[in-house]
Amino acid sequence: MKRKEIRFLELADSPYGVLLARMLPENITQEIKDDIEIPHRHDYYSLIFMETGEANLIVDFQSVDLKSASMLLLRPGQVHQTNAGNNVRGWIMFFNGQIVDPNARLALEQSLQNTILLNLPQEDMPGLNQLLSSIHAAIEEERPGKFHVQFLQSLLNAFFYKTADILHLQEADRVNSYPTRAVEIARNFNQLVKEHYRTLKRPADYADEMNITVSYLNDKIKSVTGFSCTHIIQQEIIGEAQRLLFYTSKSVKEIAFELGYQDHKYFIRQFGKATDRTPLTFRKQTDILYRQRS
Repeated sequence: MKRKEIRFLELADSPYGVLLARMLPENITQEIKDDIEIPHRHDYYSLIFMETGEANLIVDFQSVDLKSASMLLLRPGQVHQTNAGNNVRGWIMFFNGQIVDPNARLALEQSLQNTILLNLPQEDMPGLNQLLSSIHAAIEEERPGKFHVQFLQSLLNAFFYKTADILHLQEADRVNSYPTRAVEIARNFNQLVKEHYRTLKRPADYADEMNITVSYLNDKIKSVTGFSCTHIIQQEIIGEAQRLLFYTSKSVKEIAFELGYQDHKYFIRQFGKATDRTPLTFRKQTDILYRQRS
């Protein structure tokens, strides 16, 4: 089923830059189920906190399984849809990244995971749940006092610092064998690519932004990720191209221009090198798969 545009949701109805709702089986109506099964993306972060139950989501063409005592964090722009859920209990939060303390936000933004999925220690579940309950109560407060915004901000900071701490501990197992400087460069590079892939296409562009040489950048990136800078840049571009090909009816030329290519034929060649398919072949094949799943 082709759409003119990917459904894009904005965080417009929150005076605090955050919305929080309880997830309970009895609260998930058929209307909600139908709505979340439609692929969409946000201009804000989404967080799913699972106490119990299980769910399956498709995030940027990847299947993600959520189970009890887990948390999924989606960045702005990631296309996702919910495939299935069973006995889901927990919380769902939508928030503007600007409400998060800069240090905690940096830890989240610089994660080496494209889709952040955390396994939550059982001993942390009661505290996190209590924080979310307190945040929800503060958001719903009908008569906020003079320092209410500061109070809410302190609760949010506590929650996101704990989340960042859990993320750091889980990623430490992966990066402890690498020099600290190499990991720092990899995280900064990944963040810059996500922000500027439409305009900066060459490793040299990012090396200039980071005030290091191209060879040094490539060496550090490959040592941590196993991939070259060019590969990571291309994957970010191709990932967005695939979203636009599957979820919109834009022409290949329109998509190429949207992604910063003046020569759409060059874009087609780059897409082919990365996927072994032309953009139109990818569109046709994914359309077939979508119809088979529907």
